[in-house]
Order: sequence, then C-alpha cells, then structure tokens
Amino acid sequence: MLTAIVNASKSFFHHVKKIIKNFTKPTTTVLAPSAASDIMRSRKDLIAENAILRQQLIVLNRQVKRPKFTNGDRLRLVLLSRLTQFWNSALHLIQPQTLLRWHRDLFRLYWKRKSRSKDRKPRIPQETIDLIKEMTEKNWLWGAEKIQGELLKLGIKISKRTIQKYMKKVRKPSSQNWRTFLKNHAHEIWACDFTTVTSLFFIPIYIFVIMELESRRIVHTAVTLNPTDEWTAQQLREATPWGNRSKYLIRDNDNKFGTKFSVVARNSGIEELKTPFQAPKANDYASCCTSMERFSMTSRGRGRELSLHPRCLVGTASPVGSSYRYSGF
Repeated sequence: MLTAIVNASKSFFHHVKKIIKNFTKPTTTVLAPSAASDIMRSRKDLIAENAILRQQLIVLNRQVKRPKFTNGDRLRLVLLSRLTQFWNSALHLIQPQTLLRWHRDLFRLYWKRKSRSKDRKPRIPQETIDLIKEMTEKNWLWGAEKIQGELLKLGIKISKRTIQKYMKKVRKPSSQNWRTFLKNHAHEIWACDFTTVTSLFFIPIYIFVIMELESRRIVHTAVTLNPTDEWTAQQLREATPWGNRSKYLIRDNDNKFGTKFSVVARNSGIEELKTPFQAPKANDYASCCTSMERFSMTSRGRGRELSLHPRCLVGTASPVGSSYRYSGF
C-alpha cells in the first residue's frame, strides 16, 4: 500500500514538472510570450542559454553558405548544454541529436585516450624488427612483398602492413628527384611537344616546338596538318645541324615519336627521356611553351583574335609529308 502511494506521488510530481517545463519553455515565434516566460526562469538558465546562442552566432558570422563547426565549437556547445535544462530549445544551427552525438564522440575519445597503454610494446620480437630494418637498409630495391617472402623462408610469418610500418622509419628520400635533375642539367636538356590550333574550316593544325630549358630559347618550331613519325624525325634532324644538340630530350609517349624519331635522336647522340603516363607536369616547360606559341599564332594582328587559314601558311612539299611556316598578315 505504501509503495503504491509513493509511486503515485512520483508520477504526479513528474507530470507537474513536465507541465511547468513546457509552460516556461521559450517560444521562437512570438516575442512577448517568450519574454514573459523568461521572467520565471532562473538566472543560471538564462546565462547558459545566452552563451549557447552567442557561440552559434560566432559560427554564423563566418559568412559561409553552410557554417562549419570546429572541434572547439563542438566542445564549448557540449559543455554549455550541461548547464541548463533548456539546451535543446536554444539550438538553431544544429539538431539536438547532433549535439548528443558530439557528446558521445567526446566520451568515446576520452575513454580511448584513457585506456591507451603508455608503454606499448610491439607484438613481434625485437629481433624480427631489427632483421626487417637490416634487410631494408642493405636492399633498397626490395619492397614489402619481397621482404615478406624472404621472412617466410626463415619461418617468420608477418603481414605486409606490419613490414611497411617498420620500413618507413628506415627508408630515406632519393638524393635527386625529377625537379632536382631538371635544375642541375637544365643547360643540356631540350623539351619538345605538340599543340593544336583550329583553322577557319575546323581543321586541326599541329604545332611542333623544341625548346631549351635553361634559357627558354626556341630551338626549332614547325607546323603541319599531318604529323607522323617521319615528319617528327625530320624536324629533329633539322634542329640538330652540325652537331648542335643537347644531351637529353624530354618527350611524351605519343605515337608521333616513333622508332624513326628515336633512331635520329640516337644517331645525334641525344638521350630520350620519356615522361611517365598521366604525368603532364613532367614536361610542363614544353607544354607552357606550346601554349604560348598557339596564343601568338591565333592572336596576331592589331588586338584582334585571328584563326589560322590555310592561305596564311606557306607549304613546302616533301616526301615525308607537308610542312608549313607561318607567313603572317
């Protein structure tokens, strides 16, 4: 009997508390009822709610389409929401479920750092780690799979990921990368590339340019309607008269640079440097030069943009194809 009376009393007081909370909850549509309900609230709740609103205004004033909350913003909103029971009514930029999720993430991060071992020892023996480092130092060309295979021959079974973890601490960057190579040998490197412009009748016209890297000097340029391996080889032959050549020539993997082009380069004493596939920045010097050449050929005149017309190109017949030089206007 006494238990039933206690339970009924708790239920009644809980119902009354809920009614009072709903009555004193601030409304967001009408200003007067909201101000009247704030009179009955404690000063602590009002200060906490104002702090929450002020923090959201700080985020909103960053003038972005979708305000982004930093980790500090999330932490401050979570801490301020614990100071008032009306925290869910003070949220306008986020949903209450979002704030609760941030609260759970904060607890998860806290206990993750709390349960982390201070002196975590590796799960594999130290002798095996030393062996991996020694194999990496003495065999620079070996990858993780190769080292894994060598360890399997010794009866040591380790995953590839674990081997890569201990290889990172030993491997050093190469002494010379591509940029350093170009900087050190710019005086003896040529670069060549093609670009296209469109004629008045929508016919593609190909511009071939060879330039020197150090001085950005245009060594040779030519224009054609039908670029072939024979034509490109002839242009390289004309660009290297009387032993005037470079040591290296950067080119891409286009079929215009075929076997005949390679034969001319080899006979001239030039070493070809082929750029990797899908790496346009490896030959960005020649690409920039061809872009400027295309701009100069399509914008000649008195401030007007002109398209190349076949009559503007003076052609010379040859067995390897048709080549043209620009005659101007």
